[in-house]
Amino acid sequence: METPISFGTDGWRATLDEFTAPRVRIVGQAVADYLREVEGREGDTVAVSYDARETSRGFAEDLCRVLAANGFDAIVPERDTPTPLLAWTIADRDLAGGLMVTASHNPPEYNGVKFIPADGAPALPEVTEEIEARLADPAPLPESEHGAVREVDFVDPYTDCVFDLVAERSGSEELDLSGVSVVYDAMHGSGRGVTDRLLAEAGADVERLRCERDPGFGGSSPEPNADHLADLAATVRERDADLGVANDGDADRIAVVTPERGFLDENLFFAALYDHLLETASGPAIRTVSTTFLIDRVADAHGEDVVETPVGFKWVADAMAEHDALVGGEESGGFSVRGHVREKDGVLVALLAAAAAAERPFDDRVDDLLAEFGEIHQGKVSVDCPDAEKARVLADLEAELPDAVAGQSVDDVVTADGFKILLDDGSWLLVRPSGTEPKMRVYAEADSDARVDELLDAGRSLVEPLV
Repeated sequence: METPISFGTDGWRATLDEFTAPRVRIVGQAVADYLREVEGREGDTVAVSYDARETSRGFAEDLCRVLAANGFDAIVPERDTPTPLLAWTIADRDLAGGLMVTASHNPPEYNGVKFIPADGAPALPEVTEEIEARLADPAPLPESEHGAVREVDFVDPYTDCVFDLVAERSGSEELDLSGVSVVYDAMHGSGRGVTDRLLAEAGADVERLRCERDPGFGGSSPEPNADHLADLAATVRERDADLGVANDGDADRIAVVTPERGFLDENLFFAALYDHLLETASGPAIRTVSTTFLIDRVADAHGEDVVETPVGFKWVADAMAEHDALVGGEESGGFSVRGHVREKDGVLVALLAAAAAAERPFDDRVDDLLAEFGEIHQGKVSVDCPDAEKARVLADLEAELPDAVAGQSVDDVVTADGFKILLDDGSWLLVRPSGTEPKMRVYAEADSDARVDELLDAGRSLVEPLV
């Protein structure tokens, strides 16, 4: 029996035995009905884009046909395109919304689709619940009422805008990356020919890795973590480059590699990016509950605030609007900044990272932040847990919350997303349900890797007996 279509943390994803053309067309009909019945956007234009997977273009064409048969015009790029460019195009053109066919960093046997509203920010649950409530087989209008489908360029209009924004955020009149050497790894995803192109057009000296389309992603997952970026780190060292940059499969996330550290932990990158942005602007930062307290220390040193949200960039984006934030981010490598669409954008942030490196090497900036605010180390483990049991496990955990963890007294418990146990030495332990897998996630942050391991062991010991 097929698993029901459900929009989780970032859209509906499934393996290709369940992610089929008839079910994709059902999603297209639900979006058409939502736009017509809830948003009142009947007859407007909807953008549809897709990633580099073998099946993605075909699914995008299915969605376009359903939308057109419901009286909407649809625009689509001629080749696979990063998710953030779709989000920007929706907002820039004042479109009714958009659909992105992508499974992001998941393996090649997956695909997915997500809806992006008219403001270009991620859809909140009240929107996806309305779409889910309308899932039904396509119901085309008479052919005389059909809309049109056409291909448009998503890249060139976006380029001028982000160049201006990065220059502004870097305190310059014009973006000039001449003299900056960058090794770019597209991981065979949709950032190829986009992120590297923009870096080069801004003047950077760019060396490219995995910038050929490969729908199988080289037999791996397009997930920019340390294990998958060993070649990028080695090339940065061999070429004596200023930095390395990688995007995930749909280029909404970024990973950075430095000459001294190699893979730069996303928490440290976030802190360094915020520190850089605060040199020319002011404003709070938005971070998820699983993201480092180092952001708070940087903010406090500049007289700024930090707002904590549940995991999921939709919550970051929502808080960015409410608090006029300078930057929003998460420990998984998704970031956006004031003046841009409130969707994580690995292309924009690659340019920001290069601009920051042009001003000062990331290794130097991170060294100074750690010297001023103390060492920060993080880790994460998972405990298998059926989706149907997650609510019960959390309820049982609430009744079992300890007064001390790994020898440190509990100072407070934050319940924004699961249970974040704050300890009196400044470390913390977080237990929350995964939004994408049948697992409970256990996170920890402390001043050493050894202490993180102790906290993770303690967290696992809390959760495993309850599953």
